[in-house]
Amino acid sequence: MRTEDERQPRAGAERVRWSEDGVERDARWRSGSGARPPRWVRVADDRMPADTAYKLACEGTALLWRGDHHGARQLLAALGRRVDRKQPKPGAGPRETFHRYRQARSRRTRVLGMLLVPLETTPDGRYEVPLRRAPDVDAACTAAWGPARPGDGPALVALRELLGVLSAHEWRRTGVPVDALGGDRVHPHHGVFSPVRGEYVDLVARAPLPGDPGSLTAFDIGTGTGVLAVVLARRGVGRVVATDAAERALACAEENVRRLGAAETVRVCGADLFPPGSGPAHPADVVVCNPPWVPAKPASELEQAVYDPGSRMLRGFLDGLAPRLAPGGEGWLILSDLAEHLGLRSRAELCGWIEAAGLRVVDRLDTRPAHARASDPDDPLHAARAAEVTSLWRLASR
Repeated sequence: MRTEDERQPRAGAERVRWSEDGVERDARWRSGSGARPPRWVRVADDRMPADTAYKLACEGTALLWRGDHHGARQLLAALGRRVDRKQPKPGAGPRETFHRYRQARSRRTRVLGMLLVPLETTPDGRYEVPLRRAPDVDAACTAAWGPARPGDGPALVALRELLGVLSAHEWRRTGVPVDALGGDRVHPHHGVFSPVRGEYVDLVARAPLPGDPGSLTAFDIGTGTGVLAVVLARRGVGRVVATDAAERALACAEENVRRLGAAETVRVCGADLFPPGSGPAHPADVVVCNPPWVPAKPASELEQAVYDPGSRMLRGFLDGLAPRLAPGGEGWLILSDLAEHLGLRSRAELCGWIEAAGLRVVDRLDTRPAHARASDPDDPLHAARAAEVTSLWRLASR
């Protein structure tokens, strides 16, 4: 049972209240993932057993850590081990198995998100975690959330989310080598999907261009880090317009285009799918799109690169493609067939959408993903991942 002190209601959408040492306290709630503030908070430190912490977290009580930062990370790992003991049972078919897997992942995220750490702003405007042995978080937090403001006051943040911010900043600092760019590195920003699965980039690097590269105009729809736009520029395409609807992605793509020396060829602009003004009067010779490949609801900003509710982006790309293709032009749809193996979308359904959009399939280039999950027999979705194929569909107007 929770005590009355632990039953502190949520104070508005962006603040949390709790009782500590007999004093009512209040702090801002910080979540870049859209997680809701906890309704109940209990102070914890290195003396709290992991089993007790797990029970409280499962009940919905957040744990505000006041001990050593290293101890907080150890407790987070212990909570993860306890959550993972209860793996979802296989469903009657791949679709049900997938939905059980998603429910289990959602529960895992919720439980691990109950371990909180304080986040303060110093008088000189820096982010700081006031715990023993805490790392310097200012640069990573500034990159993810913008500069700290001295008047903001203390905040609470889930340790798991903060560690994700630190990890993302390290990816941004060191970059991801891309074989199709000769090993040059792309630097993903926080909240922008990293091109660690390079097979789809390789497909764009080897697909035949429909004409003399220097005379071609290409669109890269949903550019993300900008990696595909730069690949097209490196292949000699004369003009590339890269679009994205997310501000984080636009900033990331612009930075990578500059870093990789493609700024004279690639223009980055904000748009939901196609560039503003594109159409019969301003067509493209190549239109590339790598939409999210699973028709399901994303649970975070980063998952928007994987999950596409109702196949909205996929269908929007197909439906708007034909009027934007120049004579002899092609649309390159890069898509994993994982959804087909999970029973979430059939090949016949996809082909029906292509035909209904006034398109025909010129060719298809296939490759098999090489990520670790494809060969992990303990993964609940192993059968589907092991059979997965990523394809570049060359589409033209009928």
